[in-house]
Amino acid sequence: MKICDVLKKDRIIAKVEIDSKEDCINSLIDLFKGDARVNDIEKMRDAVHERETIMSTGVGNGFAIPHAKTAGVNEMIAGFGTLKKPIDFKALDEQPVELVFLLVGEENAVGPHIKMLSRISRLMNKESFRNKLINAVDADEIYSLFEEEEKSLLEIS
Repeated sequence: MKICDVLKKDRIIAKVEIDSKEDCINSLIDLFKGDARVNDIEKMRDAVHERETIMSTGVGNGFAIPHAKTAGVNEMIAGFGTLKKPIDFKALDEQPVELVFLLVGEENAVGPHIKMLSRISRLMNKESFRNKLINAVDADEIYSLFEEEEKSLLEIS
């Protein structure tokens, strides 16, 4: 499964003005209101926030990947956002975050969830890719960047 199989253009927000980690996560979750893949958006919200209390998903280099597995969804879903100004995400490197990738999977789909987290992390480890995302102006451009980067990653593998 590729990132672009899960991430859709209408689930991407660019240059959003947000002041806190909680508001950031909630804004990405709210992109899924009315989505048929979501059984219970509040159950989804609770799962993501609960996971965040265990340990920050701010992994470093200005990037966070809030994620969870829950019965609140009936298939893996993803959202992505770039922030107008970096926010404190309690990241491992103590640096603020401006790129946030939300990933929510089905409660029992551990393998696919871990594989997707790994794939996202691999892409986001590239500084040049992160910089392109930060400078992207809209969802179309961000989605195209993910498509191009994932294609080049698959060619290398």
